[in-house]
Amino acid sequence: MATTYTIAELAREFDITARAIRFYEDQGLLSPKREGVGGRNRVYTPRERTRLKLTLRGKRLGLTLSEIKSIVDMYESPKDTEAQINRFLGVLAHQRETLEQQRADIEMALEEISAHEEECRRLLGEDNVPDAESKEVRSASNAA
Repeated sequence: MATTYTIAELAREFDITARAIRFYEDQGLLSPKREGVGGRNRVYTPRERTRLKLTLRGKRLGLTLSEIKSIVDMYESPKDTEAQINRFLGVLAHQRETLEQQRADIEMALEEISAHEEECRRLLGEDNVPDAESKEVRSASNAA
């Protein structure tokens, strides 16, 4: 008999919830066999396990579910492997551009935060100077 997996086994193996696995099924990324009374039990084959693994890898790369589905489905078709790899390279290049832009945006935002923090510290430093001087003046007048 071929190796099969339950939803609980896959959830435990990949450290995700069964609900997430059902969501991926609803999105067409997985299609487990159904067994038991009324088809209540999902049975995952090694093929479905691999699709789940690829889906999670795509999510870590920041790909959308539709991009992931396109790539995962592409590997199951009998089409030309070179074209599939080129398509995947295109998706990766697009994702790299997106992430590089996000990194640039984050760097710019961090620089702005640093500038605002510096300005606030400078203002606090100026505000504290008169307080310190007035305390000294008060101390001197109290001593006199």
